[in-house]
Amino acid sequence: MTMTQTMTTEARPVQGDTPMPRPRRQWLTALRALRRLLTDKEDTGQVFEIMGALNGDSTLKNYRRLLATPNGGRLAYEHVELAPRLMDDAWLDSFEPGTVGAAYRHFIRSENISAEGLADISRERRGPVDQPHPYAWFGRRIRDSHDIWHILSGYHRDGLGEACLVAFSYAQTGSLGWALIAMGAALKTRRGSKQRAAIWQGYRRGKAAKWLPGEDFVALMSEPLEAARRRLNIAPASIYDSIPLDERDKAPEPA
Repeated sequence: MTMTQTMTTEARPVQGDTPMPRPRRQWLTALRALRRLLTDKEDTGQVFEIMGALNGDSTLKNYRRLLATPNGGRLAYEHVELAPRLMDDAWLDSFEPGTVGAAYRHFIRSENISAEGLADISRERRGPVDQPHPYAWFGRRIRDSHDIWHILSGYHRDGLGEACLVAFSYAQTGSLGWALIAMGAALKTRRGSKQRAAIWQGYRRGKAAKWLPGEDFVALMSEPLEAARRRLNIAPASIYDSIPLDERDKAPEPA
């Protein structure tokens, strides 16, 4: 066998080693899911419907961006799955007060949520999300870090907080699914309202912040929360914070 033949043989993909398809955007599916989500913000499955319908090649683009960052090659090589780490109670209990990890621990336990619960919903809606493929791994990484982004951004799980974080996430990733959800939430508010201003500020904060998908989330959990926010250039959510708690789930009707 010649060297050329050897190289050709070695280059052939093994059985089952097929590239992930680049999905076409399905706007009608996304709009129907958005309507259901805006009716019931707890219907998290609709978020995955929207993201699956509109993300297109954004995961591919963001994965390539990760590889271009100083630590991206290492993160991709190590291929750490976040969900099992975030479900490890002993690991979460090890974080000192004031750290990102301690804030995350309090957040998920007080809200009675978990990374695996979110993963289960994505499996129900998106199918084979556990594929052994770099793009699929990156998608899981974004999904599983969602509640860490809640901590870093300072947005809670009320309707307005989720809308603000969605706008923040669109600014960070460029994924059209986030853009549609943020726009839908903003249009439910009154023009000139503080709620709409808070969502728009979420987008601006996301644009100004360091690119979070490039962070080593395992190491980040040990950082003091306020120091991490300063390092990542995440400014205070001043408009959102100024809105009383009991008004964050009661957005004013559009004019």
